[in-house]
Amino acid sequence: MTDPTRVLVVDDQVLLRGSFRILVENEPGLTAVGEAGDGAEAVELARLHRPDVVLMDVRMPVMDGIEATRRICGSPEAAGVRVLILTTFDLDEYVYAALRAGAAGFLLKDSPPAEVLAAIRVVAAGDSLLAPSVTRRLIEEFTRRPASGRGPTVLAGVTEREHEVLELIARGLSNHEITARLHLSMGTVKTHIGRLLAKLAARDRAQLVIAAYESGVVSASGGTAPSE
Repeated sequence: MTDPTRVLVVDDQVLLRGSFRILVENEPGLTAVGEAGDGAEAVELARLHRPDVVLMDVRMPVMDGIEATRRICGSPEAAGVRVLILTTFDLDEYVYAALRAGAAGFLLKDSPPAEVLAAIRVVAAGDSLLAPSVTRRLIEEFTRRPASGRGPTVLAGVTEREHEVLELIARGLSNHEITARLHLSMGTVKTHIGRLLAKLAARDRAQLVIAAYESGVVSASGGTAPSE
């Protein structure tokens, strides 16, 4: 028997918070270690309980979910804790900030229960997760930003093949899709991703997406920048 995945539920709406907790508690292999109604309480409980995953709302009193994510991901007392942001369409402007703060992924609040539970497991396993609609809006945000400040210096040491893998990650392709597109084995793709994480000092797949757009691997026009 393996230990259950421990989840901290954070939302300022009592009914919604309770619903997520019940969902987690009723799922085999998951357990809720607590609830928080604001970001400051979330930081405190994350440091105290060190859950595997924090299911984090964004708009909350006292401290919002972005700042709470930043503090949790930057705290030695909460090392290993991963944050899954719950967002709605009107919160898309926070996606980039939360990724920079260290969030491991995003999920829409109106996602079916099965998708919420699957997302928790994905993030707990060390992977990153971006809902397709959130990924599209992240791309749109970068296309609106000026290209200045993004350049190849961020990608120093990245090989041509790694450059290709990074571009496909930024476009939202899964590892299986990347293997099919580049005709590589799964092991080879995972090796390239591991090297990209190390070379770009990225915490996870979500931060590789940021690096890809900041460096211009995927251009503002939606095309692909030439590799070095």
